[in-house]
Amino acid sequence: MAAHNDLGKKGEEIAAGFLEAKGYQILDRNYRYEKAELDLVALRLDPAELVIAEVKTRSTRAGDYPEEAVSDAKQRLIFKATDAYLYEKRLFTVPIRFDIISIQLFNPEHPLIYHIEDAFRKWGK
Repeated sequence: MAAHNDLGKKGEEIAAGFLEAKGYQILDRNYRYEKAELDLVALRLDPAELVIAEVKTRSTRAGDYPEEAVSDAKQRLIFKATDAYLYEKRLFTVPIRFDIISIQLFNPEHPLIYHIEDAFRKWGK
């Protein structure tokens, strides 16, 4: 497996643990539909929401912040995969929120985690 894939998997593990510690229940990881993927699908109980979390991880300070890598095109793919997920799982009445979890692993022992709730709406994308 390529190093960037290992980094992404490590970031997703950290993000899942982070959400679980906040009381979320992880329903699915790496749900794929055509060319799209949902990194984490979680359930928040109070208030009840289905949370689609896009995880972005970086190990160096070079370049942009991890969350800046979620382009409009990437969001469209996430929306498409979410539609397929909701249809497949028959989840028609649960409110949905799209989050970004940005992880910086400059020091793997102490990752910096930035959880942007309702990210697509707040960023106006």
